Amino acid sequence: MATATNKAKSTTGKHSDKKPVNNFMVFKKQNYMLLAASVLVLIIGFTVMGSGDNLPFDAPIKITVAPIIVILGFALGVYSILHTPKDDQKSNNQDAPVK
Repeated sequence: MATATNKAKSTTGKHSDKKPVNNFMVFKKQNYMLLAASVLVLIIGFTVMGSGDNLPFDAPIKITVAPIIVILGFALGVYSILHTPKDDQKSNNQDAPVK
């Protein structure tokens, strides 16, 4: 029994194998701002699509303009995820060896 408690103490001692935690953000501030803008554009698009109580259901603004706004909102959302800000590109280029 003494050996079992010694093993437990050795694994929980000062020499445990803790890895450092890298606190890095996946996206930068610019990405989050673009994502918020895309959500705003989507809200505007769906609001335009559902508004207009006195307009008929087949009004041109409801069947053409609003879906275009919604598609632009989704496209902006995809762009905000895939976009790499300029300051990261410069730092990555500085680390590369010069040929």
